[in-house]
Amino acid sequence: MDLGKFPPQLLQRLLAREGTHDPRVVLGPRVGEDAAVIDIGERLLVAKSDPITFATDDIGWYAVQVNANDIACTGGVPMWFLATLLVPESFTETQAEAVYVQVLDACTAMDVALIGGHSEVTHGIDRPLVLGTMLGEVERDRLVSTGGAREGDSIVITKGVAVEGTSVLAREFERQLLAAGLSASSLEAAREYLYRPGISVVQEARVARAVAEVHSMHDPTEGGLATGLREIAHASGMGLAVEQSSIPVLSECEEICSLLNLNPLGLLASGCLIITLPSPQVPNLLRALEEAGINAWEVGQIIAPEEGLIVIGYEGEVPLPEFSRDELARYISENAQG
Repeated sequence: MDLGKFPPQLLQRLLAREGTHDPRVVLGPRVGEDAAVIDIGERLLVAKSDPITFATDDIGWYAVQVNANDIACTGGVPMWFLATLLVPESFTETQAEAVYVQVLDACTAMDVALIGGHSEVTHGIDRPLVLGTMLGEVERDRLVSTGGAREGDSIVITKGVAVEGTSVLAREFERQLLAAGLSASSLEAAREYLYRPGISVVQEARVARAVAEVHSMHDPTEGGLATGLREIAHASGMGLAVEQSSIPVLSECEEICSLLNLNPLGLLASGCLIITLPSPQVPNLLRALEEAGINAWEVGQIIAPEEGLIVIGYEGEVPLPEFSRDELARYISENAQG
């Protein structure tokens, strides 16, 4: 199989197989849903597990952020974290300690308790891997799912695309980008995307839930914004239409994608929160996000399923792009040896 997430059709086939049924599972494994929800009493427990495999720089910090994002997208609060650290035999104790400190510092900054995990020197790998599990809580009446979008909702996105993929490319493929003609200043700006505007969506998710009737939130990761939009539509049983001219592609992202022949809409996109909500509430949401220092744009609308998934572009309506794998994974597969 190709590098990256399992193909959607394979994942759908696997998830169709039923295991033990527990009525306390409010939200279980489904395509497009990135966190599980369990009824534990007065509040709901939210659980998320995600590894860091593409990046090697600041991976401990990175693992905390991406797992916290998916808790926040349910309307929940990240609270407890477990980390499994797998390192190659070439790793030193100093390097291992650095990754652990990254995890601990990220948890502390987010007021999340590091409660356990596992560490191991592992045969057959050439880079460190961090597998994270984040647990959080959400009030029963405040639960949000990817599949909650409703016909007529407006689609709002934050920060722009593609924050995560651009930063990873700049950090992992510096030599190739400079050789392709990227300036040193653009390279440094792209590297800093990890922190500015940042890959965390916890703050904007909190703002959105406080000021609007949010129907759906989703953190687009592998496959980029286009795949994140597809996942919302699939999970909700809806169609959608987005305006090409309204999608904010960040300048360094556009420059790097042009040099490497990548499509920004299919590039790893954590940091860009997708929100669907009633259209009359959009101005209030955009104003609240602006006051919090977060850029946001209305880019489209949820439509009836029979109308499909479309992009309204400069040459009329075209289907929303579909990516069999993330553009970063494609670049790594095709060019990592170059």
